[in-house]
Amino acid sequence: MPSVAVKLYSVFFKFMLKHRLQNRTNAGGSSYGVTSRPDEESIAAPNPVFTDGVATKDLHIDPTTAVSIRIFLPETCLGSPDSDLRAQSKSRVKPSTRLPDSGSDPRRNSYGAATTDNVTDTHYKNGHSFNHRRNSYGCNADDLALKSENGVYRGYSPASKKCRKLPVMLQFHGGGFVSGSNDSTSNDFFCRRIAKLCDVIVIAVGYRLAPEDRYPAAFEDGLKVLHWLAKQANLAECSKSLGNRRGGGGDMKKSDSHGHIADAFGASMAEPWLAAHGDPSRCVLLGVSCGGNIADYVARKAVEAGKLLDPVKVVAQVLMYPFFIGNVPTHSEIKLANSYFYDKAMCILAWKLFLPEGEFDLDHPAANPLVPGRGGPPLKRMPPTLTIVAEHDWMRDRAIAYSEELRKVNVDAPVLEYKDAVHEFATLDMLLKTPQSQACAEDTAIWVKKYISLRGHEFSY
Repeated sequence: MPSVAVKLYSVFFKFMLKHRLQNRTNAGGSSYGVTSRPDEESIAAPNPVFTDGVATKDLHIDPTTAVSIRIFLPETCLGSPDSDLRAQSKSRVKPSTRLPDSGSDPRRNSYGAATTDNVTDTHYKNGHSFNHRRNSYGCNADDLALKSENGVYRGYSPASKKCRKLPVMLQFHGGGFVSGSNDSTSNDFFCRRIAKLCDVIVIAVGYRLAPEDRYPAAFEDGLKVLHWLAKQANLAECSKSLGNRRGGGGDMKKSDSHGHIADAFGASMAEPWLAAHGDPSRCVLLGVSCGGNIADYVARKAVEAGKLLDPVKVVAQVLMYPFFIGNVPTHSEIKLANSYFYDKAMCILAWKLFLPEGEFDLDHPAANPLVPGRGGPPLKRMPPTLTIVAEHDWMRDRAIAYSEELRKVNVDAPVLEYKDAVHEFATLDMLLKTPQSQACAEDTAIWVKKYISLRGHEFSY
């Protein structure tokens, strides 16, 4: 059973959530484009320095709808994930400093094994360590030169050919479609953890919230970010082609006079971190609670679009305790209706705030993935889907049933169920540092790496 602290916090949490939902019901949708409610939760500021191994930045990609994203870039983009590089802001190394003996700095990787770093042929310059031995990832530590003097990572440089490409993961936060944000302290912590363990660029999506923006606003925002990612990849490729033209062939002198145009195009049009390090052909969707509904919708639309989304390819999705429901209750919906943090009565109220007025139906295609005639592509075309559920969550049975339907048509769709766990056990603020939360992130990384590797091996990319 959950601890006494979790039970007490759950009572307080449900009291506050019920109060907020009732206020939203009475207030109605008066404003437009709400993507966060800073008065309800603490916000983590973006940090473009690799302070804890991950740099972050915020972007508004659509001024008409206020859709925002936060990019989480792991420091491993500068080299092998096994290299022992550290940001200047975290520890400044003096030129006279020597490396410790190999084996003296054991770390634990996502598989629980201790690792040590063997760095050779290293010297120091301006407080940074540079490893000139090329590694199996085709890059070396010279990419640290892309950092500015204050440690802020600049990213894209048309002349640089040493940038390591990482898979891209779109993350959709939870909150019942009516609360939560991509830049909250808890979501920031979770995305940093996932970026490091999975070794991916995480793009946390700040979609519009209800009741100000009802269905399908949040779903459309998720799809909009996927299309934006495809556009960014094409812009980066275009600027790269211009840069190659400038530097090659017998027409070098003629094109050199316009070289600044290629540089300016790449710097201003393409998002620099994604242009330098993003590999959209290995795209993963990860949705938390109601974000799982959004991820599933975006996956179905990506399957429908096919090559129209090139070079973006959704290779897998992770649904963490998805916010599914239906008119005919499942066993868990009856037995655990008054479960911890998010009970069924409050979730039904959230659905009333999210679905269009006059269209409330728990068998709505957004709410029930098993409803007949849901539309979209056949289930057999869906990407591999990992479903994570908690023992004490009333939503668990319907999520498991959806996973079973995917397996019936030969989709790789395993279920990870965590004992003594509650809804949002791996993402809720007070539970983020529990062993269960850490284990869930590591299990997710193990599964995801099967589909984002280049040669079918976890450490091959």
